[in-house]
Amino acid sequence: MSFTIETGIVLILSYLLGAVPFGLVFTRMAGLGDIRDIGSGNIGATNVLRTGRKDLALATLVLDAGKAAIAVLITRHFISPELAPLAGAAAFIGHCFPVYLGFKGGKGVATFMGTLFAISWMLGLATAGIWLLSAAIFRISSLSALVASLLAPLVSYYLIGPDTWLPIAFMTLVIYIRHKTNIERILRGEEPKIGKKDK
Repeated sequence: MSFTIETGIVLILSYLLGAVPFGLVFTRMAGLGDIRDIGSGNIGATNVLRTGRKDLALATLVLDAGKAAIAVLITRHFISPELAPLAGAAAFIGHCFPVYLGFKGGKGVATFMGTLFAISWMLGLATAGIWLLSAAIFRISSLSALVASLLAPLVSYYLIGPDTWLPIAFMTLVIYIRHKTNIERILRGEEPKIGKKDK
C-alpha cells in the first residue's frame, strides 16, 4: 500500500478520535475530579472503576473500544478496506499517547480489542476468549491482556491471512511497553489478582 495524502488524513483523523480521553471526560462531568490523580493515574476503564462508579467505568470501556472500531469501520466502508487496520492502530496510538493530554494516555487494551472486533468479529472473539481463559487460570487481569495481545497477531494470521497481523503486532508491542510496571510486578509476584483490591 502506497502512502498518499488520503492515507495521511485517515491516520491523523483516526489518531485524533482515539486520543479523546473518555475516562477523564466522564469523571470530570460526574464531579469526581481528575482521574489522573486517582489510583494508577491511568485514564482507562480499570482506573475509572477505582472511583466506585461502575457505570462510568463501563461507559469508558465501551467508548474506548468503540472509538477504534469506528475508525476501522468508517475507513473500511468509505475509504479502503486495506487501510482499515492501520486506522485502528492509529486510534490505538491516539489513546495511548493522546495529544490532548501531553501524550500521556491509557494502556490501550480496550482500544486494542475494539480494533480487533472491527477488523473481524472472529478475531475479536478469539482474542477475548484467550483473555478469559488466561484470567480463569492466572486470575491476573494485566497478565491476561499480555497473553491475549501476544497471541492476537498469530490468531489474525491464521484467521485472516498475512494482511493484518503486522499492525496488530505493532499494537501488541506498544501494549507491552505501556504495561512495563505491570510486568515488573508480575515478575515479583506483586500484581493484584482479579477480585482483590490493590494494596
